[in-house]
Amino acid sequence: MVCRCARRRSRDPAKTPAPTYAKAPPVSSARPRFRPLGPAALLCAAAILALLTMISLPAMAEPLRIIAFGDSLSAGFQLPADASFPAQLEARLKNDGYDARVVNASVSGDTTRGGLARVSYALRDGGDLMILELGANDMLLGFDPATTRGNLEKIIGAAEEKGLAVLLAGMLANANFGEEQKKAFDAIFPDLSARRGLPLYPFFLDGVVGEKGMTLVDGLHPSRAGVARIVAGVAPLVEKSLDSLRSKRQGAAQR
Repeated sequence: MVCRCARRRSRDPAKTPAPTYAKAPPVSSARPRFRPLGPAALLCAAAILALLTMISLPAMAEPLRIIAFGDSLSAGFQLPADASFPAQLEARLKNDGYDARVVNASVSGDTTRGGLARVSYALRDGGDLMILELGANDMLLGFDPATTRGNLEKIIGAAEEKGLAVLLAGMLANANFGEEQKKAFDAIFPDLSARRGLPLYPFFLDGVVGEKGMTLVDGLHPSRAGVARIVAGVAPLVEKSLDSLRSKRQGAAQR
């Protein structure tokens, strides 16, 4: 007698159906298709790229800002804008490789008293260096040299309080009010320079007054050529001051 389970195991293999398997999906040789980005996605991608660029690249240093703070001698009295002292000095500095902007904060007819009254406004946007050229009108009007000195010292203090270095542009007096007053006036700028440790260009009109073609018909205010002569004289001192400021900037950035 044969058990049923044995009979099941003894079935003819030839009559046993072969197992079936699911077919693998066909492999396509076509390249995958990409859906183009919409406007919103493109804007988002551009914003991310700009942010990554800002993070990866060092911030560009801003140009050094020079404030030309004076009277008609540096304001460009009766001259085209590009012939004024600030414009010609800026062009000279750029030609010499300095990234600097010279702001014309000079007012024709100004005295040291007027300069003191407006210095806060002139420095409202800050700066790096002030070229202080005031005092000629004080001298021509016969102001007490002690008053001129006091006003200049207060202007210097206001600039330094704002973090600006100061370069003094000196003036020399004529003898209209006597030798004693001339001596007292002429001493103002060298004394301020020595006492406060400021660079001094001794006479702003050096090489201009009395020289043919260097002044306007009034014989006092510089012509375009006269301004160029002033710039040639003062630029090395300005550049020395800018070198010092640039070194301080680099030192602060490395801390």
